[in-house]
Amino acid sequence: MRWAADAVATMREGARVRLDYSAQSLWRVDRMIEEIRREGAPYAAVESVLRGFGAYAGEVIVRQAGAEWWATGGEHWVRTPDGRLWDPIDEARRCYGGHGSLRLLCRDATAPG
Repeated sequence: MRWAADAVATMREGARVRLDYSAQSLWRVDRMIEEIRREGAPYAAVESVLRGFGAYAGEVIVRQAGAEWWATGGEHWVRTPDGRLWDPIDEARRCYGGHGSLRLLCRDATAPG
């Protein structure tokens, strides 16, 4: 997904953080979202960054679990082979609100259902 690739490029160039599509890399993403939240950036200012982080987490799930992207009505989900649907972009928003974790979402999505 394009948003995921953009997030990887932005982090590599701007923050000097390498994201390699591994489940472990989501620790760094969760920490980056927490840092942005602590800085008090308004949601509107970070909305596209959060979408990129969520797309990145979704792409990690796709690669780790053999899942696929589903889109309808402008919303994007990841569907794992067992049929479960996951919303990593919304989870990134929840992280920014202090109530989510992309790392834990990936762990749950890639666990046998």
